[in-house]
Amino acid sequence: MNFLINEITIIIILYEEKTDLVLQCLENIKNFKIIIVDNAGNISLEKKIKEKYEIYKYFLNKKNYGFSKAANKAIKECDTEYILNLQADCLISNEEILKLLKSHKKYENCFITSPTFYNKDSKLSYNAGVLPEKNNERYILNLEGDVCVETVLGSTILFKKKDILELGLFDENFFLYYVDFELCRRIIKNKKTIIQIFDAKVQHEHGQIKVKNALKRIFIRNYNFTFDELYYFFKINEHFKIFKNLKKKIPNYIIKLIINFFLLRLSQSVYYFSRVAAFYKFNKLLNKYKKNNLKSI
Repeated sequence: MNFLINEITIIIILYEEKTDLVLQCLENIKNFKIIIVDNAGNISLEKKIKEKYEIYKYFLNKKNYGFSKAANKAIKECDTEYILNLQADCLISNEEILKLLKSHKKYENCFITSPTFYNKDSKLSYNAGVLPEKNNERYILNLEGDVCVETVLGSTILFKKKDILELGLFDENFFLYYVDFELCRRIIKNKKTIIQIFDAKVQHEHGQIKVKNALKRIFIRNYNFTFDELYYFFKINEHFKIFKNLKKKIPNYIIKLIINFFLLRLSQSVYYFSRVAAFYKFNKLLNKYKKNNLKSI
């Protein structure tokens, strides 16, 4: 087991997760090198964690930079050959990590190995599938063995530091959503494989953002999902339909935003505001891209 521990660093990106959840996750992996980046800058949580576990490196960000920037920071700080990106709501044992590592070494040209997900009731849950431009529905793969897939969730992925550095790390224009899809798309383009490992099992609770403030939670989810979706399809030159449909809705969203605000329906008002704000952020990016292209002509 020592060789395993020396070969892998586990990186965990936090943002307002419950203390019990984080401690439960860390208990299973406490013998590994662990790097934590907390986008909430929670000093109290850092103290509780360090009282109980030896953390290799711990970073407190002054603001929420999103997953991509935080993960890239952690990756650059790793000094082992392999990195396991692990979400705090994923419970994985040493044995399952070993299976991911052995599989990665076994399969030629492998970029990512990822486990099979189960919920707390031991029922299969979603992890792998096809790229979103092919099919937006998420079907749970009922496997009988390891399988090459087009995408996996970034919740639990094992990869080599050298490989991800050569690929260009995570795209930091993504805040939270679609970042794993985009990474997998580049992996496939570079003729590398992504493999879901059948007998590497992880308990993963899929769910909403674990932010306590309801209005903040609504904004973070809808603002970032809207922008990240537009940006993903922009990168593959298929954003036109989504952007056009959203553009048509913007005047109506602004009216609803104002009406709901004065009626004190703040959750609805924040929802519409987040969608409008994301639209204008993406539109600004689009205009900048067009301007730069004109300059190069």
